Formats: sequence, C-alpha cells, structure tokens
Amino acid sequence: MSRIQPLTNPTGKAAELLGMVQKKMGRVPNMMSTLANSPAALEMYLTMSGLLGGSSLSAQDRERLALLAAKKNACGYCEKAHTAIGKHAGLSEQEISSAKDGVAQDARAQALLAFSAAVLEKKGHVSDSEFAAAKQAGLSDAEILDVVATTCLNIYTNYVNHVADPVVDF
Repeated sequence: MSRIQPLTNPTGKAAELLGMVQKKMGRVPNMMSTLANSPAALEMYLTMSGLLGGSSLSAQDRERLALLAAKKNACGYCEKAHTAIGKHAGLSEQEISSAKDGVAQDARAQALLAFSAAVLEKKGHVSDSEFAAAKQAGLSDAEILDVVATTCLNIYTNYVNHVADPVVDF
C-alpha cells in the first residue's frame, strides 16, 4: 500500500496540473496524482520535464537515461514506467534492456549513458577523465548539461517513488 495516497478529488492548482497531465497522456499515472499532494512538487516535475523536452537530447536519449537511473536507484515504478514510455518513444526491447545496464549500440547513446552513470555513481563528482571521455565521444557542453539535468529529474522521481511507494500502474 502506498505511503502517500494519490489525490482522488484534487482541487485548485492540483486539479489544474492533473488536468494537463490527463490531456497530454490520456490518463493520470499514480506517481503524478501522488505528487499532486504538493502542487509545487508536481509543477516542478512537469516544468522540468517539459523544459527537457526542448533540450539537446531526443526522447529516446531521455528514456535511455531514465531507464539507467531507475535501475541504478532500484526504482521499480520508474523502471516499469520508462519501459512503457521508451517503447512509445521508439526504443526496441533490446535497447530498453541494454539501457538499464548502461549499454547502447550507438556510440553517442553509449557516451550519454556512460556519463550519466558516472554522474549517478559519483553524485555529480565526475572525474576529469570521465568528462574528457564524454567530450572525446563528441558530446557538446549542452548535451553534457542536459545529461546532468535529465539525470537529476530521474533521481527526483526515483526518490519520490521510494518515499511515497505508489502502486505501479504501468
């Protein structure tokens, strides 16, 4: 059972935000209705997620990073959610499975995953050699910063799910 119950009859800002989620996704996942207990927490997630949609990373890139973070942070909710979202974004079953292990066939995707893994494992304290490897792989400064931002967003949702323990609905 969830520690923090999803809102079932939201009002005010929570209702407005969940209405936007419903319109965009066609449903409201439990994680988001749980976050709606704090409209500020939900709005932060939605805003950051929306902004990252316009980043240098494709939807497939962002889903690979989400899958990696979910596995490294042992977030079953996010792993299930991003498996479904990754399929919708065009990732194959093999790409989804490999991303969870930090592996990609494409060199650029591999560089993104390797850098995100370093950020996750070292809590942002990546070494000069890890940074240089990302640059040598062709990642731009914008891509490196977008990897950090995407990784942080996924840490946020992983941790929310650890604390709130919503029922997995993916």
